[in-house]
Amino acid sequence: MTALQHAAYKGNKEAVQLLLDRGADVNSGKHEFSYTALHFAALSGSSDVCLQLLLSGANVNALNSVGRTASQMAAFVANTKVVSTINNFISKSEIEYYTQPQGLKTEPLLPPATLDAFHKFVINPNIHPIRIALNLQQFGIISENYQAIKSVLDLMVEREMKRQSETNELMAIKFHYLSWMMKEIIECRDYFGKRNQEKDSKSDYLEMFIKRVLKQKEGQMDYLEVTIRECVREFPFRECTIFQQIVRQLADKTNHLTALEVFKQAINGQRGFQDLVFCNTCSDENPDKKCSKCKQ
Repeated sequence: MTALQHAAYKGNKEAVQLLLDRGADVNSGKHEFSYTALHFAALSGSSDVCLQLLLSGANVNALNSVGRTASQMAAFVANTKVVSTINNFISKSEIEYYTQPQGLKTEPLLPPATLDAFHKFVINPNIHPIRIALNLQQFGIISENYQAIKSVLDLMVEREMKRQSETNELMAIKFHYLSWMMKEIIECRDYFGKRNQEKDSKSDYLEMFIKRVLKQKEGQMDYLEVTIRECVREFPFRECTIFQQIVRQLADKTNHLTALEVFKQAINGQRGFQDLVFCNTCSDENPDKKCSKCKQ
């Protein structure tokens, strides 16, 4: 094992970063059983170390001697958070294409200054609509760029589905979902802007969107359920296996899962019985804050 592989297996973020900064080969294949540093990080259960390696160019498709990828090894030992981190990752270079003018156009679809924030936005494995809204704030994505982001996400759906042998259905349907949520947030922004033209507040429409997601009406299908079902209906590639799986589950009247839970399982896989705490509002794992009223 190389020093980087040892550090990855121990889940030591500081040592991994130090070695990467010193030029360690992130895809070294000299191990006896062809394990890469990403394989060892996946076995360690450290999603942070996996993300470090992925950002440094780790090959997600590298196979060990028994023909397993890092994601498959993580799934084998029930490191589900690691599986989500690896499966939701795309390289920044794939997005960088949209920050450059194409053909006869003089302006790029996506402002170059938005590249880092947009990359963090699309690789985040938590697809709860409230977390999506909060990420827009957290990553500093301004509302003027929302429509550009939605347009790029729509193009990314087509790109993932038209790669022939390298088709990535999982990411295609995730990008479609993110685009749909961006549409809902844009509608909230525009509606709120018309009603509050005299107020100088940039975040109120996000709060309005969050309240809409959380609001439930007794005896009626709530906003989130309706929105996600509409999102699924509008997915353009009907032959997609993951799409058909989601439709079957949503149509099954004996299935008591919400539309969001069905979608999360399709994107991130099923979770076993693990000792994890999830935020009741945005589904973040092991949250460090609780509501002062309900303590949830």
